[in-house]
Amino acid sequence: MSDREYPARPIVGIGIVVIKDDTVLLVRRGKPPNVGAWTLPGGAQEVGETAEEAARRELLEETGLEVDTLHFAATVDNIRRDETGRVRFHYTIIDFATRWVSGEPVAATDVTEAAWARLDALDEFELWSEAHRVIAIARRLVA
Repeated sequence: MSDREYPARPIVGIGIVVIKDDTVLLVRRGKPPNVGAWTLPGGAQEVGETAEEAARRELLEETGLEVDTLHFAATVDNIRRDETGRVRFHYTIIDFATRWVSGEPVAATDVTEAAWARLDALDEFELWSEAHRVIAIARRLVA
């Protein structure tokens, strides 16, 4: 069991939507929760770090990319219960949107793959409904 399972309070998570032309950056998770699932890059905010600093750090750690201006996009609550109904994971996720500047993503740290996904073919990645919602908001913000 990780230190993030069965938390005493919600953990602040950070997500980042990187738009490049008609694609969005997705990563495949290598650690719980959601091992093997495609999602937006991101992770937990660290003590002493602003939300924007966390977004930039997570993006760099997971994909090697650096980006320019970040725009607040949305908040998402991710609460997962075990079979007894007890809260196993609880993240409050702050999502940012940005436009790609340069470089190609390379999977690192806790992701196994990083890829540009066509915005008109996201159903192939079986994304969580909230990821679809946040991507739609991000597209409007960085258009």
